[in-house]
Amino acid sequence: MVFVLLLLSVSGLMAAGFDLMPALKKVEDRYNNVRTLEIDFTQTMSFLAQPTAKRTESGVLYLRKPGKMRWDYQQPSKKVFLSDGKDVYFYTPAANRMERSKLKETEDMRAPLAFLLGRLDFNRDFREYRVRQGDGGHWIVAKPKSDKAPYKEVEFLLLPDSRIGRLRVLGQDESLMEFTFRNERLNPPIDATLFHIDVPPGVEVVEVAN
Repeated sequence: MVFVLLLLSVSGLMAAGFDLMPALKKVEDRYNNVRTLEIDFTQTMSFLAQPTAKRTESGVLYLRKPGKMRWDYQQPSKKVFLSDGKDVYFYTPAANRMERSKLKETEDMRAPLAFLLGRLDFNRDFREYRVRQGDGGHWIVAKPKSDKAPYKEVEFLLLPDSRIGRLRVLGQDESLMEFTFRNERLNPPIDATLFHIDVPPGVEVVEVAN
């Protein structure tokens, strides 16, 4: 039934001048064929129950195959969210604290964004697509296929050049995390040491089990 509905939806989109499946394939080809990615981001966190209580942060995101990512937050305060492909680290200098957890166990909604580099497969990961036009591209709304995903819906803004310009992630806890991406740089030189974090002396290290 889901497949039939998807076919009907795709047929309607083709008539409207937008062909969903080829568009998604171009996005997959763009990100799966690069080894490194560097991109500026703005992240806004809110909850559906309190939509006006928002927290906005910005910085630079680095990704490197296989599965390595580093979020360098610069505004309003410095902090680092890092995955070396096995573990996840969240270091907050102002709190003198570092949290560490297993990548497979983390419920942090930043972790799934590793799919942007070499792991993007819409058919494998998502279902029940909906599409609307706006913001200079097409918003693709989908639900995760896995019941264990920490989010229950995602929205991608696909731009005409097959970039993902914005991303909204609706968590199981009704949290809404929105990312705006700018100044995307494909295959820049990124040293592997960037995805290793040394614990400064005196920093509290907390093991987080989900």
